[in-house]
Amino acid sequence: MIDYSSVLSRTVVDLKKSGIRKFFDLLDGRKDVIGLTVGQPDFVTPWHIREAGIESLQKGKTYYTSNAGTPELREEICNYLKRRFDLSYTPAETVVTVGGSEAIDLAIRATVEPGDEVIVPTPCFVCYEPIVKMAGGIPVIVETKVEDRFKLTAEALRAAITPRTKMLVLPFPNNPTGAIMTREDLEDIAPLLRDTNIVVLSDEVYAEMTYGGKQHVSIASLDGMWERTIIASGFSKAYAMTGWRMGYLAAPLPLAEQMLKIHQYAIMCAPTTSQFAAVEAMRNGDEDVAMMVAEYDRRRRYIYNGFREIGIDCFEPEGAFYIYPEIGKFGLSSEEFCDRLLNEYKCAIVPGTAFGAGGEGFARVSYAYSVKHIEEALKRIDAFVKTLQ
Repeated sequence: MIDYSSVLSRTVVDLKKSGIRKFFDLLDGRKDVIGLTVGQPDFVTPWHIREAGIESLQKGKTYYTSNAGTPELREEICNYLKRRFDLSYTPAETVVTVGGSEAIDLAIRATVEPGDEVIVPTPCFVCYEPIVKMAGGIPVIVETKVEDRFKLTAEALRAAITPRTKMLVLPFPNNPTGAIMTREDLEDIAPLLRDTNIVVLSDEVYAEMTYGGKQHVSIASLDGMWERTIIASGFSKAYAMTGWRMGYLAAPLPLAEQMLKIHQYAIMCAPTTSQFAAVEAMRNGDEDVAMMVAEYDRRRRYIYNGFREIGIDCFEPEGAFYIYPEIGKFGLSSEEFCDRLLNEYKCAIVPGTAFGAGGEGFARVSYAYSVKHIEEALKRIDAFVKTLQ
C-alpha cells in the first residue's frame, strides 16, 4: 500500500480549502435554497460575442494559437487598456491567460522566491495567499478597516514593508468588500513604492464595475508605477464570460517574457474559440458593459437599502458586485451566522472569514443576481435576524 502522506506536498496539504467553495458546494442540487454566494454574472454572454465564437468553430478555427494568444486579441487588449484606462502596452507586453486566476498565478510564480514577502491586503479574493505559499513566499497580511472604507492606507503599507518585501497585491475594486482606490488613494501609497524593487500585482478584473460617478484608476497610470506593475484582468465579470475562461496580463516586457515562459510550459495557450469571442467583446462590447454595470448599480442600491431597513449595518460598496454586511452584533461568529441562515432559512451567503481572519463579524453577499432573487433572500435574512434580537 502506498503511503499518500509521504507522497503529497506538505505545502499543498496544509492549504485550507476555499471558504467560498464550501458554501457553493452546499447549494449543489438544492432547489429550495436562495444563494447569494457566487461572483458570477446572471447575464448570458451577449449574442454578438457568442456568435464570434460560433463563427470561429464553423470556419474550423480549432487549432492552437501562439502561446501568448492571437496577435489580434493582444492588439485589442492594448487598444482597450488605452481607451478605457489610459494605459500604454504593446502586444509583446500582454499574455492571454486561462481566466484572471491564471494571470494571478503567473505573476506570483514569476516573481516570488522562497522567503520573499508578499503584502496582501485583506479582506480579499481567496487565491493570493495560497499561491504565495505554493511559491515558497511569505504572505504578509494587512487588514483593511471599515473606518478607512476598506482601502489600503499609506500608514498600513509603510508598516508592512521590510527589506524582504517582493510584491504588493492590490486587489481593487475589491472582492468581497466592494471598496475602490481612487487616484488620490493611490497617490498616497505610490511614494512608498517608487524607487524600490517592489512589484505591484494589480488585480483589475472588476475595473469596469465602479459606481456613483467614480471611474477606476490603475496604479500603472501613475508616474513611476508602470514599470513596477503587473495588471491581471479578464473577461468573466465585465462581459459575463465566466465559462469562456479568458484572462490576460499586461506588464513591462522583462516581466511579461518570464510569465509567458511559465504559461508555455503549464498551459500552452488559452482556448482558441474563446479568444475569437474575446476579440469581439473588446472591440464592440462597450455598450454591453455599460448596460450590465447600470443594472448592477440598481441592484447595489436595492440590496444596500434592504440591509439598512433590516437593521444590518454595511459599508456602501463602490465597486465590484458584492456587499459586506456587519453581522457581528447578533452574537454569532460569521461561520455560525451563515450556517444557521442556510440550514434554518435556506439562504446562502459567505462568511467574511473566507476572505481572511479580519472578516470575522462580516459576510459577503453577491448582488450578481436578479432583484427578484435578492428580494427573496433579504426576506429570509430579515426573518432570521428577528430570531436573534
